[in-house]
Amino acid sequence: MRALMIREDVPRGELRRLAETEDDPRVARRLLAIAAALEGMSRAAAARIAGMDRQTLRDWVIRYNRGGPAGLSDRWGDGRPCRLTEGRQATLKAIVLQGPDPEVDGVSTWRLVDLCRIVRERFGVTYSETGMGRLMRALGLSWQTPRPRHAETNRAAQEAFKKELCRSPRADQG
Repeated sequence: MRALMIREDVPRGELRRLAETEDDPRVARRLLAIAAALEGMSRAAAARIAGMDRQTLRDWVIRYNRGGPAGLSDRWGDGRPCRLTEGRQATLKAIVLQGPDPEVDGVSTWRLVDLCRIVRERFGVTYSETGMGRLMRALGLSWQTPRPRHAETNRAAQEAFKKELCRSPRADQG
């Protein structure tokens, strides 16, 4: 089997200097392993000092040959994109902030299962409760809600009761 050649446009000393200034320790180890291999160390020994096996070093050499030292950085993706567009997310946030109508929606406060149902009915997108919770956090919404009020609450009677309580002298004070 033919040995894989390593590009030599960056001197070994420069690779070691880059490894010293690198913030990511994984990239620094990769730079040191490639520098050691360029200095004549066997691939197995160079991989061992970097804490990897020979095949992994070979994979990093291929990336180094293509992209130079910058090719040794990890390429993390942005993750799966949200299934709702920005406009639909804004609509959902408005629905949540407005709160449910007990007569129409049948609930006095939103639960994740209710929001999953609304998103499925209005937008045709299915979410699990866990996914909906993540979406709510991404929209800056908390799962904590104020205590729901009963539909038949008489606010005037509550205020009158509070005023009457404040006016009457307490019997237990003496």
